[in-house]
Amino acid sequence: MIENMQPRWSNGNLYEPYAGRWSRLVAGEFLAWLSAPPGLDWLDVGCGTGALTEAIAERCAPNRLVGIDASEGFLDFARGRLEGTAAELLRADAQSLPFATAEFDRVVSGLVLNFVPDRERAAAEMARAARQNGQVALYVWDYTGGMELMCRFWDAATDLNPYARELQDNWHAAFCQPEPLYRLLEEVGLSHIEVRAIDVPTLFRDFDDYWTPFLGGQSPAPAYCMSLSEGERTALRERLRATLPTRPDGSIHLTARAWAARGSKR
Repeated sequence: MIENMQPRWSNGNLYEPYAGRWSRLVAGEFLAWLSAPPGLDWLDVGCGTGALTEAIAERCAPNRLVGIDASEGFLDFARGRLEGTAAELLRADAQSLPFATAEFDRVVSGLVLNFVPDRERAAAEMARAARQNGQVALYVWDYTGGMELMCRFWDAATDLNPYARELQDNWHAAFCQPEPLYRLLEEVGLSHIEVRAIDVPTLFRDFDDYWTPFLGGQSPAPAYCMSLSEGERTALRERLRATLPTRPDGSIHLTARAWAARGSKR
């Protein structure tokens, strides 16, 4: 049924209304949790459209700030967002960072590690790039139920076609939980590891604000949506319209949960 579902993102203009606008909220909570002093050297691995990088620039007074991503489309979007800052943005692979050992005080990653083919290698690279007594920290969406906007989409899709259940984000959902995140940081030699949930509100002004981003075609849920016939897509849209918790003013109030983990380099 779906031969070309593409779980990777590459277009910042499509990503922002779908999940990017919520990632900015998580970034702020994440940095408040890290509570880093000013004047540090930061590396953002998988910076995407630049939400976390921008938050670091605004909140943390970094001495140096570097963001890397494998997608040139995302980097182009991030360059526009970070214009006027001193952030360096480079195209690079999270699994093979182009930096010396012990080059950064803080090595962070937001909403990307579950998309990396070899996440163990990427985590090891993040630890390698961190200085002694530095910190490695990351966060990922909770795809097992905490990312309500996606879970409700798949519930509605499955009501209409049980096959849709097989197409959920389960290929990376198992990783996006506290125990796997803790083990990952432990396996790359970090100490004083902590994991916590970050919950943020996801407010949609009306149904179209919720539905339209699913027409972008990137990532599993939008790809599934756009693989349907026009009639099937209309049925899914109306199923969602009937099942989403819509308030009298037409707004839809959901929540999104991310799991964050941090550890110190010995």
